[in-house]
Amino acid sequence: MRRAWTVSCLCALIGGCGGMRSTLLGEKGNGGTQPQPGPGPGPAPQSTPQSTPQSTPDPGPVADAPIGSTSYSPVDGTEPFAARYDLGDHPLDGVTQTRGKAVQAGIRVKTKAGTSFEQLGAMAAADVRAKDLFPEGFMPLPHAKHKEGGMVFPSTEIAAVKDQEARDINRFDLDFDIPEIFLPEFPAPMFLTSRPELGDVSQGVKVTSRNYFRLFNGILTPKQLDGLRLLTLPFAQQQFNLTDDRRTETPQEGVACFDCHSNGHTNAAFHLDPITRPQAARMRIETPTLRGVNIQRLFGSQRALKTIEDFTQFEQLAAYFDGDPVIGMKKGLNPLNRDFQVAAMAEFESLLDFPPAPKLDPAGHLYPGLATPAELRGEAVFNGKGDCASCHAAPYYTDNAMHDLKTERFFAPRTINDMFASTDGAIKTFPLRGIISSPPYLHDGRLLTLEDTVEFFNLVTERHLTADEKADLVAFLRVL
Repeated sequence: MRRAWTVSCLCALIGGCGGMRSTLLGEKGNGGTQPQPGPGPGPAPQSTPQSTPQSTPDPGPVADAPIGSTSYSPVDGTEPFAARYDLGDHPLDGVTQTRGKAVQAGIRVKTKAGTSFEQLGAMAAADVRAKDLFPEGFMPLPHAKHKEGGMVFPSTEIAAVKDQEARDINRFDLDFDIPEIFLPEFPAPMFLTSRPELGDVSQGVKVTSRNYFRLFNGILTPKQLDGLRLLTLPFAQQQFNLTDDRRTETPQEGVACFDCHSNGHTNAAFHLDPITRPQAARMRIETPTLRGVNIQRLFGSQRALKTIEDFTQFEQLAAYFDGDPVIGMKKGLNPLNRDFQVAAMAEFESLLDFPPAPKLDPAGHLYPGLATPAELRGEAVFNGKGDCASCHAAPYYTDNAMHDLKTERFFAPRTINDMFASTDGAIKTFPLRGIISSPPYLHDGRLLTLEDTVEFFNLVTERHLTADEKADLVAFLRVL
């Protein structure tokens, strides 16, 4: 049975399930091995004289030999995804991402039992928990197939990779679960710290192994160019590989770093964290942007890796195979050379810049003459009553640390679609520069809009902001 949230809800919302491969699940012999017929019951066989060779006729196929309809597990369970959110298309007039994609506006998380966010904000955390009023959309978001996990890509990325490289990164067992209107614009623009005057160096296309050289030859050094080559080159992964144990119709070489970190940014592809066991306790991880990694000192939502080289090597060596290198060895694990390959990849990643923010001065504060009154009031809330700057300090709006919001104060442990939700734990403070172009928000993508994000943090940090203060804060966040 297919996941109800993936198929029934989202098919209706985004117009079909072209990515599903229902016919495949009905085919026989998909990567399986037919059992060999064994001796049946009957009298003991008579001995044959050694001097008379006997030929054994081929018994042929056994009609009743069991052959499964598929080698893969069905997708069970239902997650009422639409029950968490208002998934309607409500773009904000006059506000877009860098290349013009509309920004979805408004609070999308639904409250429980007729309560309002103002009422929740006035309640103590213990009361919210006791009355089970913590909104479903604020709860940890499970993987679309949590029992297995693995990488899942949005349809825009799937189509671009197939068109340019004839490579299939479409899983036949499930579809992407968040509607496209809530995702980053695609293809994402690319900006380089080494050549800011060039603007978007992607020229408006998806960067792949087929076009990277044409686009960047003469802009990058040979070492950086080879690092980009490796970032666009597919490597074997748990669900995408050349073996029978895969989740694509046909064998595939694997996935590339830029399949998730599309154009050095993010397309909101998701998987499960590779550092937690058991499976039910693993957290959904939405792909973070690589923009601005040159000013960051911790890498990974939970892992706190200390260098971009560590992050690059860990992702390909461990995260691709759920932290199990033994499985990786069976499917084509390709360890990267730290001195040459990893160093080149990391050097290119460190060139990826934030998008321009014309209303910010060099210290990351608003130019009073360029900002609107609402944006200026929002900056005051950010640095004052909201206390956002204690973690998200200018100019890049991060403190390069990890913080535990202790969201378990607001809800009792429970199982959500095969995920055991009990806490979030310590999560890296990601930069807020360019945040308007990186929806959805939080480490697992549970918050669809900046309004949702402000409501979430207002509640869990108990800031008691007014409706006007929250609106001003959102206005400020949009210009970072």
